[in-house]
Amino acid sequence: MSERVILASGSPIRRQLLERAGLVFEAMPVAVDEAAIRDGLEAEGAAPAEIAETLAAFKAERAAAKAPEALVIGCDQILAHRGRVLGKPASMDEARAQLRALRGAPPHELLSAVVVYDDLKPLWRHVGRVKLTMRPFSDAYLEDYLNRNWHGVRDAVGAYKIEEEGIRLFSRIEGDYFDILGLPLLPLLTFLTTRGALMA
Repeated sequence: MSERVILASGSPIRRQLLERAGLVFEAMPVAVDEAAIRDGLEAEGAAPAEIAETLAAFKAERAAAKAPEALVIGCDQILAHRGRVLGKPASMDEARAQLRALRGAPPHELLSAVVVYDDLKPLWRHVGRVKLTMRPFSDAYLEDYLNRNWHGVRDAVGAYKIEEEGIRLFSRIEGDYFDILGLPLLPLLTFLTTRGALMA
């Protein structure tokens, strides 16, 4: 079975993960006001997993409207800590505040959602969860870290990438590596194989 597959994301790491797994697809980044959706859902008391899943579904739905015949993959990731949901830092000052709140604190959680649309309807969904404990690093290291890495982490939830120097911020990580990168890869590949989009 051969069908058009679209990834509704502009994330280079998500594209790379799917390409390396051998999936043939097109990348179709879509514009979604993530902050407005997230803030609205938080105000309504939505759980973090629901927020992540809703954001992923919005992206899949937006791309599916442009390619209704395709199987569309929407993804999103949020960070939950002490009842708050954190998004991508809008500035270095915001990144600094986020990292100060996370360091030496109880574990925070990354939730990576993927929603697949088919024929303009949600067909499958999954939310991966990872718990991360950030070590109590110094303000001096924090400043050096941000100065060295800001260009690479300003589009990353929590202002870190564990595949880069961000791994030095942590003392413990519990969960799937791909979920941390923002794509629940193994469940998605299993679904796509069952669906017939990948050879069994």
